[in-house]
Amino acid sequence: MNIAVIGLGLIGGSLLRALAAAGHHVLGFDADPAVRATARTAAARVPADQRWQVTATIRDAAADADLVVLAVPLPALDDVLDALVASGFHGLITDVTSVKGPVREAVARRLRMAANPLAGFVGGHPMAGRETSGFAAADPALFTGCAWVLCLDEASAVDDWLTLAGLLTELGARVVPSTSAEHDRAVAVISHVPHLLALALAAAAATDPLALTLGAGSFRDGSRVAGAPPELTAAMCSGNTEAVQHALADVQRRLDEAAKAMEARDPFRAVRDWALEGHSARTAWPPAPGRPEQLPVRAETLLRLGQAGGWITAVAADRRTVTAFLPVEGA
Repeated sequence: MNIAVIGLGLIGGSLLRALAAAGHHVLGFDADPAVRATARTAAARVPADQRWQVTATIRDAAADADLVVLAVPLPALDDVLDALVASGFHGLITDVTSVKGPVREAVARRLRMAANPLAGFVGGHPMAGRETSGFAAADPALFTGCAWVLCLDEASAVDDWLTLAGLLTELGARVVPSTSAEHDRAVAVISHVPHLLALALAAAAATDPLALTLGAGSFRDGSRVAGAPPELTAAMCSGNTEAVQHALADVQRRLDEAAKAMEARDPFRAVRDWALEGHSARTAWPPAPGRPEQLPVRAETLLRLGQAGGWITAVAADRRTVTAFLPVEGA
């Protein structure tokens, strides 16, 4: 497949490398000339049959592409979409942005308004971020075993969805069917709010030099994603404000309950009882897969699989079934 990757940071750069290693013809573009130069230099160091090309413009990257992957921050998305419209691209588009509602709406606006509208969009989000960023941190194995959300907002998009699901499962990802709204609600809890909590914890510790000297495993793990660029956190949260506010309120309520527990006559018992729910949830994670089963390819069946916490690992050659797994409760 001819694939263009627009944006060569950690996710875009890793995908560029992974697709090229899998034998696809891949072209990449980044708005930063220094990043483009770094990516070109890196391409010269891999075997010839696993190399990618880096272009000077979005138009050049997308010219012969069957698929364009948008791997740019949310604030840059409109400009990239406008460049694709101007280039006349009419193939399949996906993205790796950490919020899906705003991306879906940005594409929909161009479907409604552009003289040469974009066609074929499936929103995506690989759950494979790290606190490091940039092309230098790119890793072609980054997506092995990761959950990669593919949104199925329109039943008519099943064919495009299957094309992407087949491509991504071949890279080792576990594809999770979802809608944009369901995705944004879920990632507010497991991604966006954790970034805010990590930043708050790091800032609180920074007021005490002794605390920073004594910081070890708990502080390291709890504050790890505070090392991500502030622009990344701002883009995630500002694009998903309603869901993030709801998730923050729920976490704040639970922390308030912890504070009340420490005011109890027997704080040991009260804090222990408060901790049980979170402890049980964490020790049961990640979910263990049950036996694989073959599911028919229907939009409603795929969405029910995702809502139940399931995923797929392969698309059948005839595209009539997928290999699916459901998590085992209590495993």
